[in-house]
Amino acid sequence: MKECCEYKTKENGACQCEACNHFCTISDGHVGICRVRQNVKGKLYLLTYGKVAAINIDPIEKKPLFHFLPGSKAFSFGTFGCNFQCANCQNYDIAQISGKDMAKNNWGRDLEPEKIVQLAKSNGCESIAYTYNEPTIFWEYALDTMILARKAGLKNVWVSNGFMSDKVLDAIIPYLDAINVDIKSFDDEFYKTNCRARVQPVLDNCKRLVKAGVWVEITTLVIPTLSDDEQMLRRIARFIKNELGDFVPWHISAFSGAISWKLQYLPDTPVEKIKKVQTIGKEEGLKYVYVGNI
Repeated sequence: MKECCEYKTKENGACQCEACNHFCTISDGHVGICRVRQNVKGKLYLLTYGKVAAINIDPIEKKPLFHFLPGSKAFSFGTFGCNFQCANCQNYDIAQISGKDMAKNNWGRDLEPEKIVQLAKSNGCESIAYTYNEPTIFWEYALDTMILARKAGLKNVWVSNGFMSDKVLDAIIPYLDAINVDIKSFDDEFYKTNCRARVQPVLDNCKRLVKAGVWVEITTLVIPTLSDDEQMLRRIARFIKNELGDFVPWHISAFSGAISWKLQYLPDTPVEKIKKVQTIGKEEGLKYVYVGNI
């Protein structure tokens, strides 16, 4: 547990977290939407600092990043919790639990930033990927690791929902080399009902990341009946082309109900639909449109 870096103290000992665009106001003893940032007597603490829930050595293409250090290995890790509550979550076993449960059950592996960098180097990795759950909610832990990684000659990669605050972007951009951002839909109602979030901050952050020179790739999961409307998907392609650049890769992924958190009743995305969306992306002028999970 470590005190968070960005928060405001409010009346009656409440804290307003400034890690992401929820800006949760958290009373004493409680946690925010992410369930890992807790108010303890008027101070906000990250419950998952130094606690790893998942760790692997992955091909960089698995992030997915197809145009950044292709063929290299990424030392990948994540913690617990998430600031989204997506019904389609595939990592719900770690992303949709609380830091309090983690602490009570002694879940996770203790791994300090120095050890992560050491393991990445000793395993021949060229980058460290902050992934499996949303890195924004453990950004202090991530940033401490990123600073050491940069000094050791490693690249830093985030896999993110893109909902971080401006202050977090200010802190990480100097050390962030590449990021894959989910644009889950262009429909704000989808974000509200399926993720408990909003789309506009995600779009704004994508634009800022590209402008800052961070390598950006976009992923969209095509969920039958929820995020498979072709006109909506065409709007995502146009946004990428017009606001980010035609060189930004777009990954179109098929949904699988069997591994989702709450959408087991939905069918898998037909291969024909995924290929149709790929065609839409190319029609809108994107140079690189990839299909996944088929």
